[in-house]
Amino acid sequence: MVELANLLADRHAALSISVLIITTTSSTAAVPHPAAPRITLLHLTDENPPPAAAAGSVFAKIEARKPQIREAVSAAIGRSPDGARLAGLVLDMFCTSMADVAGEFGVPYYIFFTSAASDLGFISHIQQLHDELYRIARVFRRARGILVNTVRELESCAVDSLSFTKVHPVGPILNLKAGAAAAGGGVPEEEAIEWLDRQPESSVVFLCFGSMGAFREEQVLEIANGLEASGLRFLWVLRRPGPEGTRAGPTDYQDVREVLPKGFVDRTAGVGRVMGWAPQTIILAHKAVGGFVSHCGWNSTLESLWFGVPMATWPMYAEQKLNAFLLVHELEIATEIKIDYRNGEIVTAEEVERGVRRLMERDCSREERLKKFSDCIKKALMDGGSSSASIAEFIEGCKSSGGM
Repeated sequence: MVELANLLADRHAALSISVLIITTTSSTAAVPHPAAPRITLLHLTDENPPPAAAAGSVFAKIEARKPQIREAVSAAIGRSPDGARLAGLVLDMFCTSMADVAGEFGVPYYIFFTSAASDLGFISHIQQLHDELYRIARVFRRARGILVNTVRELESCAVDSLSFTKVHPVGPILNLKAGAAAAGGGVPEEEAIEWLDRQPESSVVFLCFGSMGAFREEQVLEIANGLEASGLRFLWVLRRPGPEGTRAGPTDYQDVREVLPKGFVDRTAGVGRVMGWAPQTIILAHKAVGGFVSHCGWNSTLESLWFGVPMATWPMYAEQKLNAFLLVHELEIATEIKIDYRNGEIVTAEEVERGVRRLMERDCSREERLKKFSDCIKKALMDGGSSSASIAEFIEGCKSSGGM
């Protein structure tokens, strides 16, 4: 959301933006810095959460914050310069219950949708499948518009098919300067980059499954055996899953050898490295990386496209199967390890070996398509680009609402 604020402020000198952030003890350090003095960050801490936030879904926890958010919006209006009026609220896709707050202040609301436009179409057509999604879809339909972190050229069919409200493709919104916490349990970050520096160009398979992606030991063994059998160079981000039956996220291993096949690290020392959490954008930007085995999270997908790195799909949760289908079957710029993976399913070593080999094989047609889309998303935010035009249209809409 802060990156979006930076982007909007950069495009209009009269625009002042307040970004309201519900922070936790683990999230504060991850918030980017605003790029302009006209952007104000307002933090709501969780040190004394409302009673209703003590249990329940993430939506219930956000709903419990509504009184605080209402007060914060009022305070922000009170601090505004004379003559400045509230133009509207831009809501995170998980904060749709705050649409009521926009109504209370008599302003329109917009949704910032951080997944693909095709996923937005999916949500709009599954209202009967889940009450929570039904409520969200209804709020989406009432929004003045939805800002989607995508590029029209990438998903033109999906964007053009969404007629229930105005869709603004404003991507790619990426934090390409993001670093990461020190890697634990494996190769340190600096050593991994130094190792990449010594590898031939486009020779390394990079495996990373996102901030919530982790496998149980049985699957880890299959991945390890498949990589070893392939003989390919690899850099593998390996993390410990949270305890079963909990919502705890992955953590780093103290020593990755405890979960890998005996002797694996020593046998593959000449061609591979295993590490904990890694600076994904820095690695994808490295010239030695020639392929990316990914969970197909949308940010990871856009980052891979930005750097022109071929992908092999292994979706794990949320909307990632839709993203994988888009990449493999619609855009035809990715290969498939799995496209319909289910939690608990075991992908065999043979499937892993076959998948990474196919990923690293030269395919001129696929490479041409990948380059075309990579060029498209880089041009989208330039003057005259499709996303630049979409942002200008959004800002004009805000102005016409009487708030600027």
